[in-house]
Amino acid sequence: MDLGECTKIHDLALRADYEIASKERDLFFELDAVDHLETFIADCDRRTELAKKRLAETQEEISAEVAAKAEKVHELNEEIGKLLAKAEQLGAEGNVDEAQKVLQEVEKVRTRKKDAEEEYRNSMPASSFQQQKLRVCEVCSAYLGLHDNDRRLADHFGGKLHLGFIQIREKLDQLKVHAFWISSCVYFRSRSRDRRRRRSRSSSRDRRRSRSRSRDRKRRHRSRSRSRSRGHRHSHEQSSRHK
Repeated sequence: MDLGECTKIHDLALRADYEIASKERDLFFELDAVDHLETFIADCDRRTELAKKRLAETQEEISAEVAAKAEKVHELNEEIGKLLAKAEQLGAEGNVDEAQKVLQEVEKVRTRKKDAEEEYRNSMPASSFQQQKLRVCEVCSAYLGLHDNDRRLADHFGGKLHLGFIQIREKLDQLKVHAFWISSCVYFRSRSRDRRRRRSRSSSRDRRRSRSRSRDRKRRHRSRSRSRSRGHRHSHEQSSRHK
């Protein structure tokens, strides 16, 4: 699978600037990365399902029992391929003793695979057994053969395509957790701001009500004062007339 040249800018200086800036505040680039990787993985999974459909249409149909035995061989092939890729990686890193231990484990799995192949062979005609039964890799959507040799298995499971998709899927899972944490923080910050705004509006209303009540009291006080003043003048005028 050739994706062509990446359209993004790969600059170590920009990456360093981002890492520094992201420590000071959330830049939310992780959310963009989640969207991008989800699209990428969805495309791979779609190719996987299409490949499975094509195999189901083109390969000879077998019984559920035979299919289960073939699946067992495929699983052991996968285990061997992963172990061989691991042994090669350890050897490249200079961990010869560890690589030898892994190769010993490979021999044990090969024995189990031989037994599984024998069961599978005995469950179907010889002509059908010789046909290459294919399976689709759930990680990278590549085809795997039931009769693939060790070199082919090691090349697949230790190859850039397969390992690259493993890294992408693991990174996506990590980013989803981080994105959920960011979304939760943003949500709670938003709720906190809303509460502060509500308290501020409530406080403003209380101040306005307080000022309004104060003005009402002052108006009532002035009104009573004017009433008492008029009453006092009226009494004084009546007293003057009687005199």
